[in-house]
Amino acid sequence: MKNETSVNRKNKRKRDSVIQICLAFMGFFLLTAGTPLPVKNSIDWMTGLSREPIHIAEWPGGKKIAVCFVLYVEEWGLGHGPNFRPDMINRKPDFVNESFRQYAINSGIIRVGKLFKEQGVPLSIALNALFPQKHADVWKTFRSLVPQAPIIAHGINNSTDMLPLNRGLKEQEEYIHRTLDLIEQETGVRSHGWSSPSVYANADTFAATTAEGITYSLDGMDSDILSRIITKSGPLLLIPYPTVTVDMGQYFERLQQASDLEQLWINYVTELVREAESHPTDEATVVVIGIHPFVVGTPDGAAALRRVLQNFKKQKLVWVTDVQEVILNQHN
Repeated sequence: MKNETSVNRKNKRKRDSVIQICLAFMGFFLLTAGTPLPVKNSIDWMTGLSREPIHIAEWPGGKKIAVCFVLYVEEWGLGHGPNFRPDMINRKPDFVNESFRQYAINSGIIRVGKLFKEQGVPLSIALNALFPQKHADVWKTFRSLVPQAPIIAHGINNSTDMLPLNRGLKEQEEYIHRTLDLIEQETGVRSHGWSSPSVYANADTFAATTAEGITYSLDGMDSDILSRIITKSGPLLLIPYPTVTVDMGQYFERLQQASDLEQLWINYVTELVREAESHPTDEATVVVIGIHPFVVGTPDGAAALRRVLQNFKKQKLVWVTDVQEVILNQHN
């Protein structure tokens, strides 16, 4: 009987201990419910650099999704892509593909500028440094349509003078410095943003950009939220630039027409809206939509893009903005 009583007491103590542990976990859950747990810095999977998420509860006006349209104003040069008809690239001269690119310069860029001005929607510009001097009249007209659009440095050109990858940090710093100088010389703007030509960068690129005064980059393509990468030259903000939202890859590689891109962009952003409505305590998201005058600068491309802009302006949780405003409002 004595042994049986002793066993019962031991079992009771065990039960009491289990109950206390369970209550402690329940208390912890109640205290933290609805509050995101802190995320420790992690190592960026591509560069090996330290990377930290930037948590934003909402954007100005209670918006939950920031959308930035970035128009790529690029210098390719004769004989260089993109090619609308790859089967014709061996022709000399290749009037079909050269005309495709030239139409984008002569008409597409200005058409996009007019569309954003008409819709009263902010636009950001990713600019090859050689474009303003090679196409001075086009640049002057386009810039007059979107005079406040922030300029993101996009290398020297998109074909023959790209980032000197795998040639050391110093050469990349010199290339970036030359890019920034040329853009400032032609536009009067010293860019603080960077987008590598063809999104072709490496770990040295991140350190080289910060060393040259760049504070944000579009070279991060793997997230829905802002993050900060820590280079040996300083911190660099990554604004998400998802691969699937870029019109050029969808158009050339996946053969998506303008109307297909219209539906893709609306679906992409509307799903982010649905998630925000279903989980209102989740943090705010941001997405860059990369557009090119070869795609959205045609009449059918502009018509599709207009419908996208009109759709986004009606969505109460969507903030159509530019990259500079995202940077300024990252502490909300």
